[in-house]
Amino acid sequence: MPARRILHVINSLDPAEGGPPEGLRQLATNYRAIGSTVEVATCDSPEMPFLRDAPFPVHALGPRVNPYGVTRQLFPFLRSQARNYDLVVINGIWLFHAAAAAAACKLTKTPYVVFTHGALDLWFRRRYPLKHLKKMAYWPIQYSILKGAKNVLFTSRDERDASGASFWPNKWNGVVVPYGTNPPAGTPETQIASFLERVPEVRGKRFLLFLSRIHEKKGIDLLISAFAKVAPEHPELCLVVAGPDQVGLARLLKAQAERCGVGDRIFWPGMLSGDAKYGAFRAADAFVLPSHQENFGIVVAESLACGTPVLISNKVNIWKDILAQGCGIVREDTEAGVRCLLSDWLHLSPAAASAMRREARHAFDKHYSMRRTAEVIVRILGDTADVPPGREQSEAPVLIPIKSSF
Repeated sequence: MPARRILHVINSLDPAEGGPPEGLRQLATNYRAIGSTVEVATCDSPEMPFLRDAPFPVHALGPRVNPYGVTRQLFPFLRSQARNYDLVVINGIWLFHAAAAAAACKLTKTPYVVFTHGALDLWFRRRYPLKHLKKMAYWPIQYSILKGAKNVLFTSRDERDASGASFWPNKWNGVVVPYGTNPPAGTPETQIASFLERVPEVRGKRFLLFLSRIHEKKGIDLLISAFAKVAPEHPELCLVVAGPDQVGLARLLKAQAERCGVGDRIFWPGMLSGDAKYGAFRAADAFVLPSHQENFGIVVAESLACGTPVLISNKVNIWKDILAQGCGIVREDTEAGVRCLLSDWLHLSPAAASAMRREARHAFDKHYSMRRTAEVIVRILGDTADVPPGREQSEAPVLIPIKSSF
């Protein structure tokens, strides 16, 4: 595979932003493994502490001057430097970085691709109808970005198939690419010890783990209600809700837990990273993500990498693969559905639960390695005409070129 020089453009590398910054960090080592190099342009200010340990050269071109993410240095940098890269990868849409990168690439005739990271999901249209009207006004700009891309990258078939339903016009070169994470480095014992330092209350106890952004789309309110229903039958069971609280929702959720009578059995350690994060996955009975919308859910892959089964809603777009691989349980994103999700897991026989744990790591090794993501992005620069369409994601897709035509 030929060596390539790739530039990723992203609004922020802040880990609190969730999957895209973490996914980009995971991709870096895999680009190097196949002989390519990666650099990142971001709208973050250079002094941000989370940039210090970035595993790639970072061009921090902030600060931003408004909520749209405008930074005065980004477009001049891209206009002068884009031609020095073989490919530009735009992570996310709707913000300034995407428009600036696409415009610079068109001026310099540099090929670019776009990861939408779930930004076209119908859930946002239904949940925020007024914001959707505002987005419609911006759609000509966003559509130009997508239409001009060499490819628009989706991390699951469900995400790709639903991407054209929210806006019109909606034709672009969409492909499904493999996605996931890297297996955690370090020893399980060290990682579990690091986690228990953060949450000593669960030492020696059985607990379920939620680990993601604390946001209304994640269905944490449903999880608390469901946990309160199953908790009396399982007095030894706890719940850990870990993640950054960017919108001030945790206060309301903690109050809900108190009203439900389970406030003393739910623990809130905040954002976990590094050994503490992987230790949480390893020590947990199971990982729970009852989201109303997830284009992929990189935390699902992280859980599988640690051999921990996943309990997810059918709005996490890889849910069909999880069922097919036998490494988790899937139900509706309703209070009744999440209650069944927890109850079904808690009533599994020890043998069935052990089998699901074995399948978790097997599924990760087979389907969710970031090495294959890096290979596909590099391969996009070549001729993909001979790649057969229609390969199922559960069969480890390499590249699925399909023109969106909703």
